[in-house]
Amino acid sequence: MTRRTMLALGAGLAAVPISSRADTGDNAMDTTGQNAIGQNAADQSFALTRPVHVGAAHLVVSDLDGVRQFYQTMLGLKVLEQGMSGTVLGAGERPLLTLTTRADTRRAPRNAAGLFHTAFLLPDRAELGHWLAHAVHQGVRLDGASDHLVSEAIYLSDPEGNGIEVYRDRSPDEWDFHADGTVEMATLALDLQGLYDQASKTAWGGMTDRSAIGHMHLQVGNIPEADRFYEGVLGLKKMASYPGASFFGAGTYHHHIAANIWNSRGATARDGAMTGLSGYSLTFNDKAALDTALATLESLEIPVTRTAEGHTLKDPWGIGLTLGAAA
Repeated sequence: MTRRTMLALGAGLAAVPISSRADTGDNAMDTTGQNAIGQNAADQSFALTRPVHVGAAHLVVSDLDGVRQFYQTMLGLKVLEQGMSGTVLGAGERPLLTLTTRADTRRAPRNAAGLFHTAFLLPDRAELGHWLAHAVHQGVRLDGASDHLVSEAIYLSDPEGNGIEVYRDRSPDEWDFHADGTVEMATLALDLQGLYDQASKTAWGGMTDRSAIGHMHLQVGNIPEADRFYEGVLGLKKMASYPGASFFGAGTYHHHIAANIWNSRGATARDGAMTGLSGYSLTFNDKAALDTALATLESLEIPVTRTAEGHTLKDPWGIGLTLGAAA
């Protein structure tokens, strides 16, 4: 198969709606710092300048070395810390992904709550194209590719089936917002061949230090409960809805967290031995937003533990979550 044929097949996957591919009130956080927060951080992606953004993710895996090698080779992450039972990978000096293993690890079923995909945000379209050219040369197997109006995204999976999105955002000036503050999103075909043809074919040096986890997309048991937790408890705004999915963001970002039931309707809480998403972190640029979220958690008697990393808790499906203030 030629690279052109492979890319054409990948582009065909992009035309499948997200929901099909899965199975084969305004608050201060909506607008706080939309301009002020970002002005002194012009070198950062818009997603990271919002009152809240995703920090890092933690996956439990069976084959630590094999999965680590995949994220190094295919995603271009570098090892920041290494131990017998775990490794921390990042872009530049920014930790993005912790991989750990344990003796009693068992493969999570497809319909379990947990990870739909970890979404790695690249700083611009040139970087996305450069990564695609690298991935093609590495023999990538794509799960799909989509134009979501606000972004261009390419999907794949790691060796243990953990979903991955690699994407770039269009400028927020190009996004269409509705009167209620939500944003227009869609799932259209992405021209992978055009992206590849325009891409630099020089050696790719890995993810730059401007790369980040732009959002986490979760599998949950039901959407109303996800809405109550991520919007009602944590204070994010529902920015978009698809059948069976909600998308939550802070400071007008299209979404920092997404939750769907496409594979996991009715799923109950995870247990610690399952492979897949153990937890992730949210970083608060706005301390008032963090204080409000912590106060809401306390009022609802949701257990929160203070650690060196921040305030740890579990969402309604047993997915770990750490809330921390920006340094």
